[in-house]
Amino acid sequence: MKRLLFVIYFLSTSGVAQLPPEQEKQIDSLKLLIYNAPNDTVIINAWQAWDNIIYAYDPLLDFQLNSKIDSLCSLNLKKNLGKKERRKFLNARGGALNILGIIYKSQGEFDVALNYLKQSLEIRKELGNKSGITEALNNLGVIYFDQGEFAEAIDHYTRSLKISEEISDQPMVAKTLNNIGNIHAAQENLEKAIEYHLRSLEIGESLNNVAIIAPSFNNLGNAYKQLNELKKAVEYYEKALEIHKQHDDKYGTQGILMNIGAIHQTHGEFDLAIDCFSQSLVINEELGDKHGISMALQNLGNTYQLKGNLNKSVKYSLEALKVAQEIGALPRIREASAALWVAYKGQGQFKNSLEMYELFIRSRDSIASVENQKEVIRQEYKYQYEKQAVADSIKVAEAAKVKDAELAAERAESKRLELEGKQKERQKYYLSGILALALIFGGVIYSRYRLTNKQKGIIEEQKIKVDRAYEQLEEKNTEILDSINYAKRIQSAILPPNKLVKEYLKDSFVLYKPKDIVAGDFYWMEPHENGVLFAAADCTGHGVPGAMVSVLCNNGLNRSVREHGLKEPGQILDKTREIVISEFEKSEEEVKDGMDIALCSLEGNMLKYAGAHNPLWIIRSGAEDVEEIKADKQPIGKYDEPTPYETHTIELNPGDTFYTFSDGYADQFGGDKGKKLKAKNFKNLLLSIQKEPMERQRELIDEAFETWKGDFEQLDDVCVIGVRV
Repeated sequence: MKRLLFVIYFLSTSGVAQLPPEQEKQIDSLKLLIYNAPNDTVIINAWQAWDNIIYAYDPLLDFQLNSKIDSLCSLNLKKNLGKKERRKFLNARGGALNILGIIYKSQGEFDVALNYLKQSLEIRKELGNKSGITEALNNLGVIYFDQGEFAEAIDHYTRSLKISEEISDQPMVAKTLNNIGNIHAAQENLEKAIEYHLRSLEIGESLNNVAIIAPSFNNLGNAYKQLNELKKAVEYYEKALEIHKQHDDKYGTQGILMNIGAIHQTHGEFDLAIDCFSQSLVINEELGDKHGISMALQNLGNTYQLKGNLNKSVKYSLEALKVAQEIGALPRIREASAALWVAYKGQGQFKNSLEMYELFIRSRDSIASVENQKEVIRQEYKYQYEKQAVADSIKVAEAAKVKDAELAAERAESKRLELEGKQKERQKYYLSGILALALIFGGVIYSRYRLTNKQKGIIEEQKIKVDRAYEQLEEKNTEILDSINYAKRIQSAILPPNKLVKEYLKDSFVLYKPKDIVAGDFYWMEPHENGVLFAAADCTGHGVPGAMVSVLCNNGLNRSVREHGLKEPGQILDKTREIVISEFEKSEEEVKDGMDIALCSLEGNMLKYAGAHNPLWIIRSGAEDVEEIKADKQPIGKYDEPTPYETHTIELNPGDTFYTFSDGYADQFGGDKGKKLKAKNFKNLLLSIQKEPMERQRELIDEAFETWKGDFEQLDDVCVIGVRV
């Protein structure tokens, strides 16, 4: 299938409207031929001709034609056909099933689409059609991705990528890289997502293939939008939009309209955002794309909620949820239920709000399950490992062959010259009696040669052992690094996503800078019906040991709230300490590790705080100093004389700002004299930037830290949370 730009939402169709007159005539002729074909062969030839009209797309004609191809091929394949004739009908049916799968997917009929695509995949496997196999695998991966089944999606994508590279199908390689990048973006692994999208873009530009370039631009825009680099995101969106406009591509246009609408929404330009989302909804309804309809409806629901119109927010979000549940799209269900949960709560409909909150938790946990994340990483590393192993094996084998050939040639040439020299010398000077002496001399040389060879063998054997030991060390080092990187993905899964943070702490920032790949610091959030709980935590150590403790402490916080139903910060810390100590006591050795933490509960303008070593800093609107609420001087862990943690209640006013943090920032060595930054300088910095927006504060705090650190090594993990009321 060669159509150009429908690849933005799937791999093989386009929404192009204006065609050259000669192609219009060609399409009209094909329609007549398809509906009045005298025999099956003529229909298949017509189908192949239609398939090769690159810029055409007629949904009704495509559906009718491919359904007809599927039916007639199924009938013919039941007959006793010759090998060549059977392959012809199999090939046509495999292609038709693939297109039918795409059409049903666009209509939100995921189960039907999966059935057609799986049949297409089996037929193409039977034919040994590798190009068709990669196409079917990719299309299946897209459906699994839309359903939130990331493990299935990455499995199909990596299988497609492997085959595409084997057959040097660069366009399919690029499309698959883009799809894998989308999975990483969905799991907020944005650096990895950008890496894949840039690799896809590089291939697209080298091929001058806009069907690759346009979605790459679009996906890069999405990734930079998630990173809150909105200027860069808009640049990529505008590049993609230009391509869509050149080809009058409705699918691409509606997608970019949604993305630009999201930027307007972020800037608080709600009417402009609503206009973009409404245009996108109209186009998706024209195209019958239920997945796109659900997205556009939910974007409208979210924007009206931000605008304060809760009635319209509920209206659009309910419509979005209904469509999402019809097509079984988990990510869409999660977003719609989250919006309804908040809107219902704002209307005082607490029963409905609780119901939507429970649906949100179920769908969120299904999407972000540890098993899904593990499988994504496992499949990717499996693919990279297999690919590298094959390349290394070939490289080593070829190098060994070349080396053996060179050594053999050297030995042969050396031996030839030696024999020639001896023969000439014997013929010229030693005709008779000295022959015996020459033989004795030859024996000495041979003995010497054997001794030299033996010594050489010992040296080579030692070199091989050293090389092998080095390779083993390098391999172990790589394995350890891969394991730590994998651990980073797992640890990242426990951190609240940026979208959730911004949803409940709208005017806030989180600065998170691990010292190593994984960290002992972490931040935590748990919404509840009246507000939100959140914390900045610092576990014993950093790196791998600190990360292991952080997972256990994070679990303790979750259990305290979810299992025991606690909401008071002091009581939560008491219960978390109990859980952490209980877990450590399972060890035969005494474990004194634990956690320092600043835990807050924000309900409207009422802030509650409890801390273990980590204080709370408040800067009132217009104030010139920092108001500090001190923490209890006891960790979350074993302590000689533990007492209950105190909950402090503080009433905040509009414009007040407060901060929680670990000690990594103030303890950093740097400056001209290599001293600690200290809490006093940190307070002065925060006071000096109070007029700045919160996101700009995060940038300034980060820049100040890097400037202070200079060439010094980062001492500890850093976590700072700032919130303005």
